[in-house]
Amino acid sequence: MELGERLKRDREKVISPAREDPFVGGLAEVIGGARGSHAVPETAGRGGRFWTAARIVLALTCLTLVLHWIQKSPCRDGAWQDLEQYKSFCYTDVLALYYFEGLSEGKVPYVPDEDNHQVEYPVLTGAFMGLIGLPIHAMGKDNPNMNQGQAFYDVTALALMGFAVATAAMILSLRRRRPWDAAMFALSPALLVTATVNWDFLAIVLAIGGVWCWARRHPLAAGILLGLGAAAKLWPAFLLWPIIVLAVRRKEWQPAAFAVGGAVGAWLLTNVPVMLLSFKDWYQFMKLSSERAIDWGTLWYIGRFLDTDYFGGALSGFYGSIPVVTNLALVLFILGTIFGVTALTLMAPVPPRLAQLAFLVIALFLVTSKVWSQQFNLWLLPLIVLARPKWGAFLFWQVAEVGYFLAFYAELMNASGQNVIPEGTFVFASFLRLASVILLMVLVIREIMRPELDVVRATYGGGDPDSPPRVKMTASAFSSRFTFKPSTDAVSAPS
Repeated sequence: MELGERLKRDREKVISPAREDPFVGGLAEVIGGARGSHAVPETAGRGGRFWTAARIVLALTCLTLVLHWIQKSPCRDGAWQDLEQYKSFCYTDVLALYYFEGLSEGKVPYVPDEDNHQVEYPVLTGAFMGLIGLPIHAMGKDNPNMNQGQAFYDVTALALMGFAVATAAMILSLRRRRPWDAAMFALSPALLVTATVNWDFLAIVLAIGGVWCWARRHPLAAGILLGLGAAAKLWPAFLLWPIIVLAVRRKEWQPAAFAVGGAVGAWLLTNVPVMLLSFKDWYQFMKLSSERAIDWGTLWYIGRFLDTDYFGGALSGFYGSIPVVTNLALVLFILGTIFGVTALTLMAPVPPRLAQLAFLVIALFLVTSKVWSQQFNLWLLPLIVLARPKWGAFLFWQVAEVGYFLAFYAELMNASGQNVIPEGTFVFASFLRLASVILLMVLVIREIMRPELDVVRATYGGGDPDSPPRVKMTASAFSSRFTFKPSTDAVSAPS
């Protein structure tokens, strides 16, 4: 970066959340009010002498992750007796699946073996599990006193926490004028209780990395990261649709084409070798996804409960048919994405921001899905921070997520034979979580249709900091590096 540009970026004034957000402003009154109008303006490169806003946010992220590790510590040794993993709210798939997926026996993911067991996760997640699990198993063979499960969890948790910090850093980079937005991510109760329940942060860091590359005008790299994210968990591939519909709205096809091509290429590069090695092992994730019954806390779970308790099971045949529910959930998501998100993009006064559409697509997927695991809230966390950085509704969602988290572990106790709460209490917590996400979707849609309410647009002069300006792109026949050149017909978004 040129020195002049660096100095210019350092002069960018940082938005004070206490002045902009009424909720934060009210809280600020407890400690003396918002930053004074005569105070030296904070910039992206200057806050205190050392503790700039970005460094404070990264430190808060690390603090939350350390507290998360402490919260999960009672389960680290794997000695789960008398339902300790539920009573202490510390269950994690990472430790449980080290044994269930055969990593503790040295089994290589996706390689056929005698017991015909297939890994239930997409390829990149399985490879990540094996990358950590197999060396730990080898070390355990030489050291019989070593607790392999605990070592596997600790190393995996360290890696996932690193991905979480990287995600926070990218949010900060995308919002240099609004670094305090990332505090919503750093201080999230959902991050505190679910960060290492599963391997989700592998997909999250790749997905947000794709958004970051897109904002930095590297569409091919963005597509590659989204494709790798889809190879870890399917949902990052859904972010390609907002890129495509924004290309339609802006009539800029080349960046979107490179992004889609990069995503497809990266996904094929990671998946085809496993398909060729053992298609049955590769297909296990798809198979389980299609055969999985209605899971706890979903829209369909709530509907089945209401049907059973209030309508005498009139629709028991419908809720009991896994293929019917699976296909209906898929159809609702596809229709909502293809027609709903596309119509919203084309009807909006100005092109929506990429983060807004990305949040809507992933939220729609969770709302319509028959599976909504406790840690899936992490998928939405960085996206809502980028899409709508306002604390009020965000905290309502977080309170609902914590309520669901507590009720979910009580429901696990119920399922294990120790009744803790009535079923209706868990369903109510599930409904609040569902309602809070739908509320966020409505608020994001409102700001798309009324862009003057969008605080991010206001900060960036009416534009979208997550999408490159309208450009013409050329590629040298002798180089794989792409150069962006501003279009002569580029237009500015209204402020």
